[in-house]
Amino acid sequence: PTTILDRLMADVDTIPEITRHIVVTNHKFIGAFNAWKEQAEQRYARPIDLIDDGSVDNDHRLGAVNDLLLAIATHNIRDDIMVLAADNVLQFKLQGFVDFFKAKGTSVLMCHYEPALAALQRTGVVTLDENRKVLLMEEKPQKPLTNWAVPPFYIYHAHDLPLIRSSIGLGCGFDAPGNLAHFMCEHSVMHAYEMPGRRYDIGSIEGYQEIKRLLS
Repeated sequence: PTTILDRLMADVDTIPEITRHIVVTNHKFIGAFNAWKEQAEQRYARPIDLIDDGSVDNDHRLGAVNDLLLAIATHNIRDDIMVLAADNVLQFKLQGFVDFFKAKGTSVLMCHYEPALAALQRTGVVTLDENRKVLLMEEKPQKPLTNWAVPPFYIYHAHDLPLIRSSIGLGCGFDAPGNLAHFMCEHSVMHAYEMPGRRYDIGSIEGYQEIKRLLS
């Protein structure tokens, strides 16, 4: 793969249950994504749809939840959906996440054990029961109840789509993907899949340079 996005897409494209890829970007970078799509369509079995959310800067961004709602509305989605933040490099396959989702029959999120308090205070943290059902999700807690941190990877069941469509109107935050997961944990049933390998968040230039060194 030639880009961070391609590394994620190459794995997702192998999952039999996936029927299409929908990539949401902003207006500022839509040209770069259109150029990427021209090349990428030759590499993947499933079709790729690009959505321009119209935003040009952070002060006027739609936010991750509104971007998801835009994708759902644009394609009139009625099926299960996997939602992934593309600025991540995963050292594991996502098929196991899909298999877990099918076994549980509910919407699911991913989690990993995080020993560092400072890291837990910067992310979502879940409390689970013995069957890995999510009992509580805290956003950036100062005193987290567990060490189960939530990265931005989710599969939402088709039966939860009406609730997702209504989420903003019911008070869900719009900015981060974790806002929707937090809302769904309070209004529906979710289970948590333990991440089976390493994940690298490319949230800065330093993070990007580090993963380049690791992959080379």
